[in-house]
This record gives sequence, structure tokens and C-alpha cells, in this order.
Amino acid sequence: MIAWFAKNDVAANLLLLVVMLSGLYVVSTQIPVDLFPEFEQRQIQVSMTLPGAAPKEVEEGITIKVEEAIQDLEGIRQITSQSREGSVSISIEVEEGYDVREVLDEVKIRVDGINNFPVEVENKLIQVPQRRRDAIGMVLYGDYDAMTLRRLAEDIRDEIASLDAVSQAEVDNTLPFEISIEIPESSLRKYDLTLEQVAGVIRQNSRDVSAGNLKTEGGDIFIRSRGQAYRAREFADIPIITTQDGTMVRLNDIAIIKDAFEETPLRTRFNGVPAIEIEIFRTGDENIIEVTQAVKNFILEKQTQLPQGLSLDYWRDRSEPIKARLQTLSTSAWQGALLVIALLALFLRPSVAFWVCLGIPMSFMGAFLFMPLFDVSLNLMSLFAFILVLGIVVDDAIVTGENVYAHLERGEDPLQAAIKGTQEVAIPVTFGILTTAAAFLPLAFQTGRGSWYAAIPLVVIPVLLFSLIESKLILPAHLKHVKPRIPGQSSFFSRVQQKIARSLEVFIERFYQPMLAQAMRWRYATWTAMFAFLVLIIGSIASGNTKFVFFPRVQSEVATATLVMPAGTAFESTDRIISAMTEHAKTLREKYTDPETNESVIRNIYSISGGRNSTTGRVRIDTVPPEKRTSQVTTGEIVKEWRKLVGQVAGAEQLNYRAEIGGWGGAPINVELKGRDTDALAALGEGLKAQLANYAAISDIEDSLSDGKEELQLELKPEARLLGLDLNQVARQVRQAVFGFEVQRVQRGREEVRVMVRYPLEARQSIETLEQMMIRIGPNQEVPLWQVANISPGLSPDTILRVDRQRTVSVTADFDKQNGDLSLVQEEVRSWLEQQITSYPGTNFEMAGEARDQKDSQQGLILGGTALAFLIYILLAIPFKSYSQPLIVMSVIPFGLVGAVIGHWIMGMDLTLLSFMGMLALSGVVVNDSLVLVDYTNQKRKEGMNIKQAVFESGGRRFRPVLLTSLTTFAGLMPLLFEKSTQAQFLIPMAISLGFGILFATVITLFIVPLNYLILEDIKRYFRRYIRDMKSLRPNKSK
Repeated sequence: MIAWFAKNDVAANLLLLVVMLSGLYVVSTQIPVDLFPEFEQRQIQVSMTLPGAAPKEVEEGITIKVEEAIQDLEGIRQITSQSREGSVSISIEVEEGYDVREVLDEVKIRVDGINNFPVEVENKLIQVPQRRRDAIGMVLYGDYDAMTLRRLAEDIRDEIASLDAVSQAEVDNTLPFEISIEIPESSLRKYDLTLEQVAGVIRQNSRDVSAGNLKTEGGDIFIRSRGQAYRAREFADIPIITTQDGTMVRLNDIAIIKDAFEETPLRTRFNGVPAIEIEIFRTGDENIIEVTQAVKNFILEKQTQLPQGLSLDYWRDRSEPIKARLQTLSTSAWQGALLVIALLALFLRPSVAFWVCLGIPMSFMGAFLFMPLFDVSLNLMSLFAFILVLGIVVDDAIVTGENVYAHLERGEDPLQAAIKGTQEVAIPVTFGILTTAAAFLPLAFQTGRGSWYAAIPLVVIPVLLFSLIESKLILPAHLKHVKPRIPGQSSFFSRVQQKIARSLEVFIERFYQPMLAQAMRWRYATWTAMFAFLVLIIGSIASGNTKFVFFPRVQSEVATATLVMPAGTAFESTDRIISAMTEHAKTLREKYTDPETNESVIRNIYSISGGRNSTTGRVRIDTVPPEKRTSQVTTGEIVKEWRKLVGQVAGAEQLNYRAEIGGWGGAPINVELKGRDTDALAALGEGLKAQLANYAAISDIEDSLSDGKEELQLELKPEARLLGLDLNQVARQVRQAVFGFEVQRVQRGREEVRVMVRYPLEARQSIETLEQMMIRIGPNQEVPLWQVANISPGLSPDTILRVDRQRTVSVTADFDKQNGDLSLVQEEVRSWLEQQITSYPGTNFEMAGEARDQKDSQQGLILGGTALAFLIYILLAIPFKSYSQPLIVMSVIPFGLVGAVIGHWIMGMDLTLLSFMGMLALSGVVVNDSLVLVDYTNQKRKEGMNIKQAVFESGGRRFRPVLLTSLTTFAGLMPLLFEKSTQAQFLIPMAISLGFGILFATVITLFIVPLNYLILEDIKRYFRRYIRDMKSLRPNKSK
């Protein structure tokens, strides 16, 4: 086939054209653009609400029942639940190897089979949570009230959703609408009513009733009454009672009707001004760049139509990192291609370099063809994969092109040189590509955080396979057109190129080959020295001189401060603190404003006070990407100044600052203390927090326990039973008055609005008013609450955390990974807990968060590395037809790994998870050069050359392709190694492992492979002699 395509230019060029055009079509129409890759969610979420219930009631009424119902299902790794005031969230982690959807069906069956939930339970939801693909955020802000902002935001949401490029938009960080009907106790007494009676009358009068069909000659006519109320004014006209004199008492005569939001307070601000956010999402195959650009165009047009004092802006544009990566890819592509062409042109010929580099776009377009089949989008990981493989993709073409060039230098016919040169290296090149592809394969099967990188092999492997096709079927057809040089007819550049190429040959002849000859002569001493060097480096790593940061914390472009005040703290107090934190952030924005451009490093400040919990708040600072900053200040330095300006917040339960990417698995330190005795867990938790405080690198130490929210506990007095009351009756009337009585829910457009009947707010703000609340004991009979019940104060936990059906206290902390060894601290914490746990019978602990993720990732790496070593051995044993020669080739792998570590030393970076993934990939790449050397040696031995001469000649003959493949691989990765963008910082360690590992291994390969080849033959010769001697001794023994 190689010969046929080499002779048939049309077929080769048509194949190239078809792949290129098909790839262009697919990448422009079939591949979505997104920020992060899609990956399978292995969690099931169960959530329910129990309005007005305390966390303990939620735990006993819902949480425990669900946990017990599902605890014996196969495929469940862990059950985690959080019982809060009025709601519960249960997270079920599914074991690897089990189908999430099948486990989901089993969970639904078990939960649906529970028939003793409290009757008030609602909003039951059992699902596999889907990641919502945010595209961009819009912010409407100005000095307007919340209702006006909400109405305008909803109009803008509908307008933006009608754009062709946008499918989904939602108003975010808002409270649900609610119609609150507040009836004073005096009105109830005046008309001898109860809240329950009023609610019943409203329910009867606010509804649509179908009366059937009227059969007429002209057809059926539908009959119905339209009495459903939707607005406050419509509820106000509902008649409640009719007095004896015929006077009709309507709802607005006895109640204050508010059509607004739920009572939970919430304030959002954008740069200190009241605001509301509209979130735009990417759905299906929509292009995130097109979506965000459509939104920006809409903002420019809409801004002129807004009322005076209102502004519309965008923030958190998720397309910016994608555009930056596309720019990096294109820049790296042309820079890498130029470096590759320059290298090849200097040591070969420009025409050969050009045809070799043509394989880059062809291979990339071929990979685009398969991306839709693998459900891979253009995202940060897939784009990184293209950058990563840029220098590797031409390795097979370099070996092929160099060998063809060598035949041309010997004066052979160009067509025969192309065919013969390609065929000679077909087997080592093919299996070299296969070993490289195999090296990336384990990344596709990583779990946990490793699953984020599954897109890399799904891009790299198709690129490599198409490069193989190009080098075998298309490249020879092009190289046959390279004409031999005509003496005396060379240009200036040609003469320079010949001198450089000749210089390399001189280096090989005068330096490399004499050194190789000496190494071969003293092969055991040389091998021992190399092995000692390897052991020295490994010893240095093991002694702790090389720092491992499994999950690095990369400086983010967003800094977030999160505040949690004690349960029961007034909302205004929380909001004042959040406002002060916002003002301090504004001070920093002014400080870091460039006087020349008047642009600040801090672009926007967004704050939220209250919401689901009135005691929490958050402030987010959006900064300019590092590569675009005129100031050298980092996000981390800004956060340090911000923390200093804010200072200590009196009474705060939690106040933490985050300015790094990489918190996907939770806090760096996360210890789960489990047991039944809550007091023991609290005591152990306090001791652990004190122990963690001794470490300088640890900050933001927190636990999942709060001081608790104040609660009032009702205890029935003996007199109440004499009046015919029981605790349930009293508690129900108190609940209806304080929490409210839900009358109905009405659908207004997109919103479901809850209609509540309750006491006015002022009657629900003090214990005194609660004690004076009247309890109905019969018609026209009522008594104050204080006469029938004792009201005693107490504390209720804000949240009850349970892990695997046990009460759990989670102690978390942040860790400065630049100035401390996290693994060492985790081990010391583990040892301390093992000593302390004996003092607390019935309690146990588990290292969660990053420690658990690290353990899972390490197991995946070990398993992947073991499988990879076996697979590489198989792929080498097949072409060599030998059990021992693969070991020669694989002997260079440890030196490549050492080179990767040295590369991290040179670049001043710590080893990370991506570093080890890069080492896995490196294992398949470094064997290519060894494979070429061993294959050439075997060829020469088959031709009758003695072993030492064959080994010596293979080193000199294959020096040039080995050097060029390594240099081009490193050159292709160089732009990434020095990339400053935020997202690239995660990926640089993998590039370091590959780039420096290949460089170092190349130097070693040129010596260790020839030596190992000879040593292996020495061993074989020794055993053959030993066996021959043993056979010769057998007759003597018989005699």
C-alpha cells in the first residue's frame, strides 16, 4: 500500500483533501464550544422540604427514614445528608462499575415506598444532578426597589431568551413571590374566626370550577366558573362572612394583603448598587462564544432603552478562557510549527521539513472528525490536548522523512527512496505510534478529579493515528518530489543548511561515536554509573527534597469572601458587615487603578446578603486575567490586603477567603468525626481545631457545628388537658399563626406563588406577643397561650450533618500549599486523631476532601501505570518477536521519569496530579527512540553484521532522527511551558513532564539502549555457555 500511494499522487492528495475538508466542516458545524468537558455525574440527589420544621424534626421525619430505606442497596459508596430548617438534601455517591441510572431507579423505588413521611412534606425530588453550563452573567443595577428590578429583569430575561443564539436564561439570586394575608388577633376575635376558617373560605372562593358541557344543536359548550384569584386586589374582594344585618365582610376588611416576596431577606449589590442577576446558559450544541457575543450585543442595544439610573452590564464571561485557549492553540501551533520547520530545515532540507509538517493540520483535522463520535467538545482540556500533541504528532513523519532523506543523500531515485525509506521504518514507526497512544489511554479511565482529563486521550489518540496514516500513505507521495541537490547550484540558505547538517554529522563522528565506543567497551562500569545516578535522584525525591502538591491551588481571576454569622443573628447586622467588606474591596479597586488607562485590576464587585439563610453573605471580586494586567499584583496579594482591611469580624462563625482554582474536592483538610454522642463529637472537634491552629500554614479553621439557633419549646400545662386540649392542637394553632397557613398555590406566568395566611409580622417578633396569642378551645371560647403551655428557651442545631447514617461533625481548614507540606500535615493529623479517639468511645473519623480524592487518584495512577507497562511490553514484543528485547527499550522509562522530576526542579514547580499523568504519557513516548535504535540494530544483524558493529552503527545512524523527534516534541510544548494564563497553570506540569522527560531520556537513550543490548547478549551468551557446560557434564556423571 505504501508503494501504491507513493506512485499515485492523485490518491494521496485526494485522501489529504478529503480529511482536511471533512475536518473543517465538522469543527465549524458539529463540535460545540464549552468551558469544561462533560463528565458523568456519579451522585444521586434526594431533596425534600418540610416547611417550618426544625432540623431535628427534618432528620427524624425524613432523613433517617430515607437512609434506612436505601442503606442496603448495591452500588452505593457513601450517603451524606444535611438536615436544615425546613429542608433536607441527601447525596448518594455511586460506586465505580455500577450504572448510575440503575441505582437511581432502585433509590426511587425505595423512597417512594416510604409511607410514613410527615403529611407536610413536599417538593420531593430524586435525580442525578445535571451540570448547568453557564455562559455569561448579566447584571441589572441601579437605585431602584427590589420589585422594580425584578419586573425589569424578567422582561430582559424574556427578550434575551428570544434571541436565536440563546436558548436558556434565568433570573438568579431572587426570592420567590408570595401573597401574604396577615390577620390581627383582634380581627379574629371580633368576628369569632380562626386562621383555619379564613383559609377555608379563601380556598372555597378562589378557584375555577368546571360545570361540564352544555349539549346544544350547534355543538358542545363548555361551562366553568372563573373565580381563581391571582393578585392581592382579587383576594381582597373575597367575602369572608355576612353579618346578621346583611353586611358583607370581605378579606381586606380584616387582613393586610401583601403581594411581594417571601419574608426571607435578601440583598444583592453590584459595585455597591442594588442589583439583580440574569444568568445565561449554553444548551445542546450551542457555541459558547456565539452565545456570549449575542448577549454583549444585546446589552449594547438595550442600555439605551433602560429607565434613567438603571444600567445593564455583563460579568463572569465563561467564553474568555476559551477564546484565550484558542488563541494559545493557534499561537502555539504556528510557533511550534515554525520551530519544527526550522529544526528540520537546518538538519534536513526545507522541502522535507515542509512535507513533514504538513502532517500537523491533516492530523488535527482527522481528530476533529472523531470528536462528535466521542462526545468531546472544544473545551479547555481538549484544546490543551491539541497543544500537548503538537510536537509529538510529527515524530513518525520525522523518522520516515529522515530515512527517506538519507536514501536521497546516497543518490537513489526519489521514488524508490520514498518507498524504500518508508518501508524500512514502517514497523518501528507504527508500533511507536501505538505505544504513544497506549500511554495516553489510562487517562481515559481515571476517576474522581482525574475524570476531568478524559478528553485528552480522546483527542491525542486520533491525532496520532491520523499522523500514522499521513506518514505512511501521503508523505511518501510528496517526498518523491524532493530532488537531489545539484553540485554548484545551491543558494546561500542551502549552503548554510548544509554546513549545519554537516556539523551534526561531525559531532556524531568526532564526539558521540567515540564516547559510545568507550561506553560499550566499559559497559558495566558505565551502566553502574547511570544506575547510581538514577538511584541518587530517586533518593533525593524520596527524602522530601521534591514537594508533592497533588491538587495545586492556582491563582484564580475571582476572589470570594464568605461570611457566616451565628444562627439567629439579625439580617441587618449581617448586611452591614457585607456592605463594609464591599467598601474595602472598592478601596482596593481604586488603589490598583492604572493612572494611564484608568482601568483597575479589579473589574467588578458583586455581593449577596441573606437569601436561603439570613445569617450568611458573600462578596465576589472579579479581576482582570493575569496575562492582561498592567500591574504585577496577584489575586492572592489582593486577598491578603482585603483580609487585612476587613480584620476580625466579632462573633462570626466563619469568614473565609478563596482566590484559587482547585477546590473541586472540598477543603485541603477535611476530617469527618462520626458517632452518636453529639457532645463527644463537639469536644473532639474543638480539640482538633486547637491542634490544627498550631500549624502556620493552616487558616480558616471551621466546623459544621454552629452555636445553634434559639428556639422556644412548648410544654403543655395540666390545665390544658382539663380544657380538652392536647399538644398537637396547641402546636398546630401556633404554627398556623407564626409560620402561616398555606391556602393554595397559584401559577402566575412562570412563577408559582404561595398564598399564606398568618399573623402580622409585629405579632411574631417577640415572646410577649406569642404568649398573648389566643388558643381556640371551642366556639367563642379561647384562652391565652401562656395559660395552657409553658414556653421555655433552648437551642436547635442550624444544620445536622450525617455521613453513612451517623451524626457527623466536619472540621475543615484551608492550607497554604506554597509554604507547607499538606501530605505530612494530613498524616500528623491522622496520628493525633488515632491517639485521641480512644478517649471518646463510639466515635470514629475519616479523612475526607482532598485526602480521599488523593487516595482515589493514586490508586487509579498505580493501576493505570501497571496496565500501561504490560501493554507497552506487548506492543514491543510483537514487532521484535522477542521476550527480552522489549526490556531493552523499556529500560529508558525510569530515566524519562527522572528527567520529568528534574524538569520540575528547573521550572520551580511542584509535582502535581497532572505531573504524574504526564509521566504516564511520557512512558509511551520515550520508548519510541529506543524502539528505532533496537529495530535498526536487529536489521543490521540480519544482514550479517556482528553485534558490536551493529549496535555502534545504529547509534550513529539513528542519532539524527532520535535528536530531531525529541527537539521537536520539546519545541511544540515550549509555548505552553511559559504560558501565563490562569487555566494553563493546571496543565503546565503535564507539559513539563513530557518535555523535559523526553529531553533527558533522549540523552540517556543514545547510551543506555546500546549498552543494555550488549549486556543482554552477554547474559544470553553466559546462559548458553552455562547450559552447554552442564550438558557436557552429564555423561561424566553417568560414568
